[in-house]
Amino acid sequence: MTKFTPIESEFATTEEAYDAWFRAEVEAAMASDETDIPHDEAMARMQAIIDRRKNPTRSA
Repeated sequence: MTKFTPIESEFATTEEAYDAWFRAEVEAAMASDETDIPHDEAMARMQAIIDRRKNPTRSA
């Protein structure tokens, strides 16, 4: 495997590098044995995080 410096990259563009990273993340998620979270539950969890960040004095 070739080692690249922070200035060098195996990719021609930043977009190409991001695309490769994103595709690898999606493939890993699809191959994962972790339990899926229903959309509504995932959105509720994210909303709770947003609410806590907006008002840090309130406890969750």
